[in-house]
Amino acid sequence: MKMFLLSILLASIIPTQQHPPDPPRQPIKPEEQQAQTFTVTHKDKAIHQITAEDVSLPYIEGLWLDMEKYKQFQEEVASQVYREPVNARIDVNGRITPAKPGRELDLEQFNHQFAAFFYGREVSKVETPLRVVHPRVDEELLASIRERKIGQYVTYYNENNKERSKNVALAAEAIDSHVVFPNETFSFNGVVGKRTKEKGYLPAPVIVKGELAEDIGGGICQISSTLYNAVDQAGVKIIERYSHSRRVPYVPPGRDATVSWYGPDFSFENDYNQPILIRAKAVNGRVLINIFSSETIENEKREVPEADAEPPKEVPAE
Repeated sequence: MKMFLLSILLASIIPTQQHPPDPPRQPIKPEEQQAQTFTVTHKDKAIHQITAEDVSLPYIEGLWLDMEKYKQFQEEVASQVYREPVNARIDVNGRITPAKPGRELDLEQFNHQFAAFFYGREVSKVETPLRVVHPRVDEELLASIRERKIGQYVTYYNENNKERSKNVALAAEAIDSHVVFPNETFSFNGVVGKRTKEKGYLPAPVIVKGELAEDIGGGICQISSTLYNAVDQAGVKIIERYSHSRRVPYVPPGRDATVSWYGPDFSFENDYNQPILIRAKAVNGRVLINIFSSETIENEKREVPEADAEPPKEVPAE
């Protein structure tokens, strides 16, 4: 009975699943608890060990489970076995790269295993229970939403500026093959992530309060601006967009979308009843972003002004 109550209690700390309310904690008398180590393995290799005392409340007679300590232990195990699923993508040759499933700790089963150990049952070593995490985008979905082009925009950049060109290409790669589902909001910062040296981004010119400066990832606003014009032509709902504090040369006046990790973002909502697919590439001084969806989508294209077809001799900032 005690083990059953503890199993429910352990399960109650998992916010993503539905569980009964917390029952009162049940203490274990010291003489009832076997002195042993709880060993967690993955593929028959030990990845974590813990004793009942390690996750018990101090200075209390008997063993009372400290839920904060147990949750920390649980999260450490979960992080060691987690593998993120990989969505299907379209490669540079137009072929679909298959999706790959991920995995995560089966929290409910793991809690039952730990409860058996904590109450002195004959459980001291367990193989980590796992659950499959399915990718959001598989090959079938990707194939079905690459049929109809609903938006397109092209901008140009000075490819002689190697650092800026590298940043532009990395940002384009980050959003390429991204699928935005119906009623979902796309965030440029959320999808591209923080621009860091570890990801390959380089220092290049940026605009800060109307003045030129240099920062990691300079130039990526050309991708957010090109994307803005492409999705605007596709007719989606623009949620958040800000212009630079001075004009940029790669889009017509007022058609830019500045982004910064600690500042403005560019976001839009897919208010259609079909997913939309973003295809983006930056090569040879040209940024091309296409927006696709299924043949059944009913959209109304907006008119957007074209960018200057001649690349700027020098793009000093975003």
